[in-house]
Amino acid sequence: MRNLAFALATQALGVRLDPYMAYNFLVEIDGLLTGGFREVRGLESSVKVEEYNEGGLNEYVHKIPGIAQYPNLVLSHGLTDIDALWSWYDRVTRGVIRRKNVTIMILDRQRLPVMWWDVRDALPVKWNGPSFNAGQESEVAVESVELIHNGIVKPFASQALSMARGVGSLAMG
Repeated sequence: MRNLAFALATQALGVRLDPYMAYNFLVEIDGLLTGGFREVRGLESSVKVEEYNEGGLNEYVHKIPGIAQYPNLVLSHGLTDIDALWSWYDRVTRGVIRRKNVTIMILDRQRLPVMWWDVRDALPVKWNGPSFNAGQESEVAVESVELIHNGIVKPFASQALSMARGVGSLAMG
């Protein structure tokens, strides 16, 4: 209901809230910006649904929400001299297990964070190196790392900032 009221108010005041651009983001691993990333995939969650057939009830099947499920997160970026992702993955292959927290931040047009998601206890389980092709002179060499993790949260501070920016846009409209 609050979202509907917000939408009606923005329309009535002539305020336009443009969506954020998907190319404008940062990735932070354990509090450190780890360079520019080309792509982040797998920032998603779903709830596993259990079905229960009740005896004598033939009109529908009960659907009961279960646990949250998260696919692996895949981070891809152009290959540079900074090999933090490779080093992290390489240590895991040698039995040195160190989970890290990852934050994905979307930025506004001024490159300021406007909202973010925290990925808890990530661990690399797959590394993909660049593909090489002598015929593609302008192609960037890209590496990617696939992370397992223990869930995604959108912190209260991120939610509060989004709400404040929305209210601020209304007030300025």
